[in-house]
Amino acid sequence: MINLSHKKLDVWKLSIQLTAIIYEITLGFPKHELYGLTSQLRRASVSIPSNIAEGAARKSAKERCRFYEIARSSLVEVDTQLEIAQKLNYLSDKELIKVENKLEHIFAMLSNLIKNT
Repeated sequence: MINLSHKKLDVWKLSIQLTAIIYEITLGFPKHELYGLTSQLRRASVSIPSNIAEGAARKSAKERCRFYEIARSSLVEVDTQLEIAQKLNYLSDKELIKVENKLEHIFAMLSNLIKNT
């Protein structure tokens, strides 16, 4: 792997951790959700660090900001899908608490990054 600037961003590192947690959590989802909620959650979580990385590689502040906004939108998507998973009893309160703090922290960091870009 190449050493690029986005890898130095704490928000990127945390979003990678979040993605790993999402993959771990979704292992316990019902098999019939493999192409539904499981897939959607995983894709949305992968989108977060991917868009942070892509934004960091852009030259203009406007382009960087747009990708950071997309990353934040994907984070909100993950939050919504986790709420749905909890309502369907696919996710325990303990698992949700484990991920909620990380979601809030990443959201705040992305909002700061957008504001200061």
